[in-house]
Amino acid sequence: MKQINFKRYGLYLLRWQLSTPILYGVIIVLASTDKITATVIANLIGGLIFFWVDMFIFTSKSLSVQWEVKDVIVCVDCGKEARGYRIVKAKEYDKIRDSNPEFRCEECSKKKLAELRERGIEV
Repeated sequence: MKQINFKRYGLYLLRWQLSTPILYGVIIVLASTDKITATVIANLIGGLIFFWVDMFIFTSKSLSVQWEVKDVIVCVDCGKEARGYRIVKAKEYDKIRDSNPEFRCEECSKKKLAELRERGIEV
């Protein structure tokens, strides 16, 4: 099961709630037209506005954990040669300028992830 990024999900739900009064306002302004036309125009305006908001929510690197993946590494923990993973940046965790990056196999990476969560780091 894919993990949910609750930060993105929360922002999306907030955005969804903000769209209601905006679209309602457009429908009120267009009250003199028929209901279907007003609804279509309101949805087009909503799409023009919220496309950009949604794109930020779902693609912003500031809202997600940044990973680096290499095809073949030697795991820093178990020594196994495998595909390598490392967290580069998360809230309160920054290894962007790390001079000696530590890559882990998938199994050890999951253990490291659990360790970071136990330390209170949001990943």
